[in-house]
Amino acid sequence: MISSRRNPLVKRLRTLATRAGREGEGLLLLEGTHLLQEVLRQGDAPEEIIATEAWLQGHSALAERCSQARWRIVTDEVLRAALTTVTPDGVACLSSLDALPTVPSELDFVLVLDRIQDPGNLGTLLRTALAADVNAVWMGAGVDPLGTKVLRASAGALLQLPHQRFGPSEAMAIPLLQQELKQLRASGVQVVATLVPDPTQVDPPMPYWDLDWTLPTALVLGTEGAGLHPDLQACCSHAVTLPHSSRVESLNVASAAVPLLLERRRATMTATSQQFG
Repeated sequence: MISSRRNPLVKRLRTLATRAGREGEGLLLLEGTHLLQEVLRQGDAPEEIIATEAWLQGHSALAERCSQARWRIVTDEVLRAALTTVTPDGVACLSSLDALPTVPSELDFVLVLDRIQDPGNLGTLLRTALAADVNAVWMGAGVDPLGTKVLRASAGALLQLPHQRFGPSEAMAIPLLQQELKQLRASGVQVVATLVPDPTQVDPPMPYWDLDWTLPTALVLGTEGAGLHPDLQACCSHAVTLPHSSRVESLNVASAAVPLLLERRRATMTATSQQFG
């Protein structure tokens, strides 16, 4: 059992919580029982598991499913020192980055996220995208989508949801996203900007329910506060808004995305039922 906080494992796990460390080893750090269960649910096998004795005693059946992994037994103190979670539940695992799903060549529904800064918001967006059957998520600059906070907030959505990150700096990400959006639009995909309601606009965006969501769609959402980057908005073929009371200036980006993403699912399910009904 590892009982010293000075053990090299502590520094290694701390490093794996960063993008550089993750890409250096080709491993994804997943903290907590739920994320370990998600890895197994996808049919993948963690390469290494770090756990306390108490966790092993309480999760013997789950541990048996990971017999091929390398096990590192540590004290509670060591685990707290090694992980980013304030109160770890007793386990973390390392999974290969190669096990993450790849972006498909044909895209029918893409979520494009511009400079999302808050890990909680990004986690909610990814979890909602998974629930709405998004094919892939494209992300520009902003919070690390494979960081431990986002992985926890999304309940491990990126273990199932293909994604691609452009950047990571804004100067690099915006031109790359522009190019990708223009290619999507040229291929017949409607590229939809999500904008804040503004009664002073000469050409205001349509309410989101007026859009034909049954068509191949790329939904583009901007950062908290500043909204969508003008260069990305210029690439869009349509613009929608989420009408709401004037008593609030705007909605949280993650909250606003929920009805938009699920409207797409509702529309496609309705179209399918009408076709075969």
